[in-house]
Amino acid sequence: MMLNSDAMELDLPPTHSETESGFSDCGGGAGPDGAGPGGSGGGQTRGLEPGEPGRKDLQHLSREERRRRRRATAKYRTAHATRERIRVEAFNLAFAELRKLLPTLPPDKKLSKIEILRLAICYISYLNHVLDV
Repeated sequence: MMLNSDAMELDLPPTHSETESGFSDCGGGAGPDGAGPGGSGGGQTRGLEPGEPGRKDLQHLSREERRRRRRATAKYRTAHATRERIRVEAFNLAFAELRKLLPTLPPDKKLSKIEILRLAICYISYLNHVLDV
């Protein structure tokens, strides 16, 4: 599954231009009162969900609190869950491949991950012993 660039940029800390400049994401300059080229100043920046505070509301918060709020969005949570699912699938696939290389009786015996690791350690030790003799 491929993640889009918007999901990946959520994990990055805000850049200097995002936190300290007066420019909005849509290319126009904003004055000290937050009014951009449209003049209203009440619009929200791109990518915000309903009920999520605008960038102006987040400026007084600490970096950690901004990160915490960004991670609380549904978009971030779904992207994180997708990355975690991919990681766990790769992890389980690696254990399955390792399991195929280990001799057990019966050959199709179900082993836990810790049993696979312990058996792999013992099997590597045995093979080293065979080579040394």
